[in-house]
Amino acid sequence: MILDCHCHVWERWPYQPLVPDAATRAAPEQLLFEMDQSGVETAVLIAAAIGGNPRNADFAFAAAQRYPGRFVVFPDLECFWSPDYGEAGASGRLQQALERWDFAGFTVYLAEDEDGSRLTAPDGLAFFTLAAERRLIVSLSAWPHQLAAVVDLAQRLPTLVLLLHHFAFFGPRSGTGPDLRAALASASACGNIHVKYSGMGNVAAPEHDYPYASLGWLPLEMARAFGSSRMLWGSDWPVSQRYMTYRQSLMLLKRHGPFSDAECMAVGGNNMMQLLTDAAQGRFA
Repeated sequence: MILDCHCHVWERWPYQPLVPDAATRAAPEQLLFEMDQSGVETAVLIAAAIGGNPRNADFAFAAAQRYPGRFVVFPDLECFWSPDYGEAGASGRLQQALERWDFAGFTVYLAEDEDGSRLTAPDGLAFFTLAAERRLIVSLSAWPHQLAAVVDLAQRLPTLVLLLHHFAFFGPRSGTGPDLRAALASASACGNIHVKYSGMGNVAAPEHDYPYASLGWLPLEMARAFGSSRMLWGSDWPVSQRYMTYRQSLMLLKRHGPFSDAECMAVGGNNMMQLLTDAAQGRFA
C-alpha cells in the first residue's frame, strides 16, 4: 500500500497570499480526492494549529472519524506557536492530550531561531521520556543547525522514534549544499532517527523547479545516509500545491528518486506502516 506520512488539513487556508477558496482548499475531502487519484490508501495528518486554525487537531480527528482507515492523526504538541510554548509542565500536557485523544504519534515544530537545546532540557526530556514510554512516534520539524540536539535526544532515549520533516531541511532554504555526509553522520548512526522524503518544494529556493533535477544530490545523500529502511515519503499536501501536484509529489519518489522499485515500496508506505504497527503493539502490550 502507499501511505502518505506527511500532509495537512485545515478549516481555513492558513498562508498568505489569500486564496478565493480558503474554506475548502485544505479540506479533508479534497485530500481524499487527490489520494484516490494517485492510489494512496492512508495519510498521516500532521496537525498544525496555525493561521487561524487553533483547533486543528480536533478538526483532523473529526475527519479521521468520518473516513475510517484513511487518516492517522498526529496532533501538534509543544510547537513554537503553542500558547504554552516554553512553559514548564510539557509532560503533563502530553498526558492530558493522551487522555483526550487516541494517537500513535504527535508533531513538534522547533522555531528556526532555536538551537534545539529545549529538546533535552529537564522539562523537554521528561516530555520525550513519557513519549518513549508510551511508544509514541515523534514527527519533528528541525533545522540542520538543530541536528546535534536531535542526536543528543535520540541517544538519550534510544527507543524514541523520531521522524525528521522534509529532508531535515537541508538544501537551499537553509543554505546547505551537497556536502552533507559529515553533517548527517551522527544522525544516521542513530537507528531511531528517520527522515521524511517530503517537502522538496519547501526546502528548495525559488529558482529550482519540478522535478528539481539540480537538487538531486539531496535525496541521494539522504538515501546514502539513512537507506531505504529509514526514509518515508510524504506529499506535504496542500503546501506542496504551490510547487507541484499531489501526483507529482509521489513521482518525485517513484520516477525521479534514487531508489529501486522494491525500495520505493518501503519508502512509499511500508516503513511508515511498520512504525505505526510497532507503536500500536507497544501501546497495547
